[in-house]
Amino acid sequence: MDRQDVGNREAGRIGPITESLRWAVALVTLWALVLAPLAQAARTQLKPGWNMFSTQQDVEVGQQVSKEAEKELRMLNDRRVDNYVNNLGRQLAAKAPGEKYPYQFKVVNDRGINAFALPGGPVYINRGVIEAADNEAQLAGVIAHEISHVALRHGTNQASKASAAQMPLAILGGLLGSNSVGATLAQLGASFAVNSILLKYSRTAETQADIMGTQILYDSGYDARAMAQFFEKIQAQDQGGQPVEFFSNHPNPGNRIQRVGEELDNLGGARRSYNTDSRDFDQIKRTVQSLPAPPSKGQPLQADSGRNDGGRQGSQPEWPSDRFVSVQNALLSINHPDNWQAYGQADAMTIAPRGGMVDDGNGNQALAYGVIVNIYEPLDSYGQQLQGPGYGQGPGQGSRQDSRALLVQATNQLVQELRLSNRNMRVVRSGEDISVNGSNALSTYLSNDSPLGGRETNWLVTVQRPDGLLFLVFTAPDRDFQSYENVFRQMLYSVRINR
Repeated sequence: MDRQDVGNREAGRIGPITESLRWAVALVTLWALVLAPLAQAARTQLKPGWNMFSTQQDVEVGQQVSKEAEKELRMLNDRRVDNYVNNLGRQLAAKAPGEKYPYQFKVVNDRGINAFALPGGPVYINRGVIEAADNEAQLAGVIAHEISHVALRHGTNQASKASAAQMPLAILGGLLGSNSVGATLAQLGASFAVNSILLKYSRTAETQADIMGTQILYDSGYDARAMAQFFEKIQAQDQGGQPVEFFSNHPNPGNRIQRVGEELDNLGGARRSYNTDSRDFDQIKRTVQSLPAPPSKGQPLQADSGRNDGGRQGSQPEWPSDRFVSVQNALLSINHPDNWQAYGQADAMTIAPRGGMVDDGNGNQALAYGVIVNIYEPLDSYGQQLQGPGYGQGPGQGSRQDSRALLVQATNQLVQELRLSNRNMRVVRSGEDISVNGSNALSTYLSNDSPLGGRETNWLVTVQRPDGLLFLVFTAPDRDFQSYENVFRQMLYSVRINR
C-alpha cells in the first residue's frame, strides 16, 4: 500500500469525524438555547405588593427623606470610596427587575454593620460593612439586598399598609385625598428615623430581598453564595454577644442561608466562572481601614412633632348631583356624582364632595363625607399573607364555602385593625352577604366618631381579590347617612372590578 492510499484512507476517516463534531456542537448549542429559558423560568418570581404610592412618588419620597437622613447621619464624604461603591451599586442595579429608579449609593461614616435603602433609589452603606466584608462579592451581596428592597417597593408598601391599619379611618380618607407626598409622609410619620415605617421591614420582605438579591448577584456574574456567607458571618457575631446593627431594621427571617442556597439551585447552581474579589475592593477596604475613627455619636436630631392647633371646619357639603361620572384606578372603576372629586395614589382612592374633608382640630385632613377605596393584605397566624383554598383565586376556583370562610376571616381581621386606630368604633351590623360586580362580598356597618363631632356611620364593603381584600368605606355623619345611602348604593352598583 503506498503513501497516497494511506493518505486517502486517513482523509476518509477525518471527514465523518469532523461532521460528527459539527453535529455535537450544534446539539449542545440547541440544548443551551432550550435550557436557558427553563433556567430563567425556574427562578422565584417576585413582584411588589399593593401600594398607595406611584413609582414616581417613590422617587419623591426617597429624595425628600434622604435630605433628612443626611442631616442626621455622619457621611464618610471620601470621593474614592463613594465613587467605588456608587459604581458597584449601579452595576448591580442594572440587573434589578422592574422600574428603573435613579439609584444612588453613599457611604456612612459608621463602623456598625448596617445598610438601608429609601424608596426610589437612595442606598446607604455603613463603612462597617466594607470593613467586615471578606471580598467584593460579599459587599455586592449587601448592596444587592438593599437594591431589592427598592425594586420591590418595600418602604412605601409598609407605609401603605400602615395607612390602612394604623391611621384612624377619618384621617385615612384625608390621607388618600391628598396628592402631596409631603403631607402624606407627615401624616404617616414617615420621616427618617431608625424606627421609621419606611425602614421597618417584615420577615417576608427580608426573604424576598434575599431571593432577589441572589438573582441580581448571579446575573451580575458574582458568586451568589457570598451573600449567604456574609449573613452567616454577621449572624454568628450577633449570636456571640456582639449585637449587629443590621438586624435592628432587617429582622432575620430564619433559614435565610438555606433560602439563598435554594434560589441558587433554582438558577442552575453556582457558575463555573464568577467574580469573588477585585483589586479595587482590596484598595478601598485598606483606604477605609486607614481613615480616622468615626466621631462619637451625639444625640440624634428630633423631628419636629408639633402640630398646628385649629378648630373643626366645614359644614354639610353641597348635595350630590344627579349626574354621575366614572373614575378608574388599578383596582376598579366606579361612578360618582359629578360635583364630587376623586383623589388618590396608585391603588388607593378617596372620593369626596367639596367640604367633605375637614380639619379634625389637630391639623389633619379627615374624611367626614365620602368614600374610601383601598386594599388590605390579611395575614395568617404566622404573619404571612393569608392563603388557602378559595383565597386569591379567580372566579369559580375553590369551594364557595371555603371562599366565604376566608372572606369572613379577612374582613374580621380588617375590622380589628381599624378598631385599633379608632378607639370608639363599634360594629353595628356585620357579615351580610351581598354581590359586587358578580363577586361575593360582605356588608358591615360600623359606628365611629365623626371629625365633625358626634357619631358617623361607616358602611364597609369587602371583596376577596387575588392580591388582597378590596374594601370600600362609605362615610357620613349619623344625622345625614340615611339621606346619602341611596347615592352610596348607586356608587356601589356601578363598581366594575378589574379582573
